[in-house]
Order: sequence, then structure tokens, then C-alpha cells
Amino acid sequence: MNPENRPLLGDSEVPDSPTFVSSFKVTATSSYVNLLLVFVPIAIVFSNIHASDTVVFSLNFLAIIPLAKLLGFATEEIALRSGSTIGALLNATFGNAVELILGIIALKEGLIRVVQASILGSILSNVLLVLGFCFLLGGLKRTEQTFNITAAQTSSSLLALTTLSLLVPAAFYATTPSDNEDGILKLSHGTSIVLLIVYLLFLFFQLKTHTFLYEDELDESEEPSTTLSFSIITLLVVACIVSLHAEYLVGAIEGVVEAWGINETFVGIILLPIVGNAAEHVSSVTFAIKNKMNLCIGIAVSSSLQIGLLVSPILVLIGWAIGQPMTLFFKNFETVILFTSILIVNYLIQDGRSNWLEGVLLLSSYVIIAMAFYFHP
Repeated sequence: MNPENRPLLGDSEVPDSPTFVSSFKVTATSSYVNLLLVFVPIAIVFSNIHASDTVVFSLNFLAIIPLAKLLGFATEEIALRSGSTIGALLNATFGNAVELILGIIALKEGLIRVVQASILGSILSNVLLVLGFCFLLGGLKRTEQTFNITAAQTSSSLLALTTLSLLVPAAFYATTPSDNEDGILKLSHGTSIVLLIVYLLFLFFQLKTHTFLYEDELDESEEPSTTLSFSIITLLVVACIVSLHAEYLVGAIEGVVEAWGINETFVGIILLPIVGNAAEHVSSVTFAIKNKMNLCIGIAVSSSLQIGLLVSPILVLIGWAIGQPMTLFFKNFETVILFTSILIVNYLIQDGRSNWLEGVLLLSSYVIIAMAFYFHP
């Protein structure tokens, strides 16, 4: 069993054939993070008695973290039955489910800047924060770690395309009259459709024609500790609960921005992605420590690709459907930061090797960017 998911209480041995009851026990005691589940009912109560925005935001922030961890645990259990490639894809997908839910709810509320910042923040947190911790903690006891170069270069190219999809609207805006918002909106709609097609083709590449590039060696000692039906039920139930907390969280953002004296961009780029990506944060680092770098890169980088090629276009098209002018035009400051961040990541992963110092470089970049957004007016 995954050491990260080993029960904290009682006998750590799992029956050869997991039952519904044993699955519940293993899931409930899988991590110390589950202790934060106590905040789930507390957050719901305080949100419904109309407590202050600061209290509502903080409680729901804490409640979503263990729920995201449960999503990660359930997808890891399913991944043990489906192989590392599909497992990484599932982990990234359900990890980003939290991000998509937060984005849709914020979009319905008209908080377009928060949605855009959340998209950018998710990409940055995955390629700088998560990957940084993976390289650092995975490399502490090893001279270097290796992963498939071709897969890494393919991911680098797709990250570059994601950056291009944000650079082009920025360049378009800078070279056309300031009142040409309709042109940017139409450009964003068309670009979103292209990105979705590219993502579908990437899935075909990853799951059908070039699966061997993304597979890690199987660990025969790891076996599922929950039933498949229990894992699927957990995914669905937890996703519903997350959507409830996401609604409370987003509803409190404006009050928090005013009370804390920070801007919406900082909340969207730094705070929300930490919550939304908690599941893949933990999973990626766990696999890096086990030296399963293909799986680690698959989760961290694929999650960023999903945000850029799937979640972002979907949110733009949903905005189109519900009448919200969601576009792929970000502020110049944000676009430049994304471009330089992806440039650094591409340099570090293109050789198919990593070490702890590269992890320090990525984490340092994230800290500098976080400070920049905190002080940026």
C-alpha cells in the first residue's frame, strides 16, 4: 500500500479482497490531512448563519483541502487498476475538477478577473510550486532522477502553445483600438475551440499511439486497498461537497479582498490554486519521493496542460453560453510572468533529468512571483 495512504489507526493490514466497510476505514484513516474534515460541517454552518466574509472564506478554505486530498486518494486507488498513464490523467483531471468548479461558480458571479487569475495561478503553482517540491524532495537522497525526454519535450511544446494562446490576445489588444473588445472575445472563442481539439489529440497521443512514453515501471507491492465502486462513489460525493464549499468560498472573496487589503488577482493566483490543486500537489510529491518521475511529471505538467488546453477553453465557452465576456486576454504583467515561467520550466525538463537544486530554482521563482502579485497594485 502507498505509505502516504497507510491507515493511521488500528491494523495496517488490508484484506486481500477489500469490502465496503474496510474501504471506508482505509479512506478515513489514509492521511493526517483528513483531520481537517472537521471543518466541513463547521464551514457549512457558519456560511449559512451569515458569518463575516473572513470567517466564511477561511473555514471553507480549510474544508476544501482535505476534500481535495480525498479526491487524490480515490483517483490513486483507481490508478492502481488502470496503469500509470491513465492514473496520472485521472489524478490531474479530478484534481482540476475543484478548479473547474471554482471557476464556473466565480464566472456565474461575474468575477471574470478572479477566474482568469485562478487559471494563471493553477498553471504557475503546478509547474513551479509542485514541480519544484517534486525535484527538491525527490532529489534529496539521490544524485539525480530521470524521466522520458520525448514525453517531457512534448509537454514543453504544449506548454508553449498554452502560453501562445494567451500571448496572441495580449498582442492583439496592444495593436488594435482599445474599444475592440468584441474582436478579442471572438478571437478567444475561436482559440478555445482550437485548444480543445489539440487537447483531444494529445489524449489520443498519450493513451493510444505513444502510451509507452508515459508509463512507469509497475510496483507489484502496491495493490488497491478499496473497492472500485467505493472509489467511484467517493469521487462523486466529494466532488458535490467541494462544489458547495466552492460556492461559499467564492461568495466571500469580495469581502475578504476589502477586509484584508489585498487584490482579487492575488487571491486568484496564489490562494485559490493552493486549494484547487491540493490533490495533485500531494500525489506528485509522493511519487517523486518514490522515484516514479514519469508519473510525477505526468501529474504536475499534465495538470497545467489540462488547465491551459481544457479548463480555460471550457470556461471561455461557458462564459459565451451564459453571457459573461470571459476571454483569454490577460494583463500584460501576468502574461509576461507566465511566459518567463514556462521558459524556465522548459529549460529544466528538456534534458529528462532533475536534481534538488533545480527544485530550489523553481520554488524560488514561485516565491518571487507571489511577492510580485502581492505588491502589484
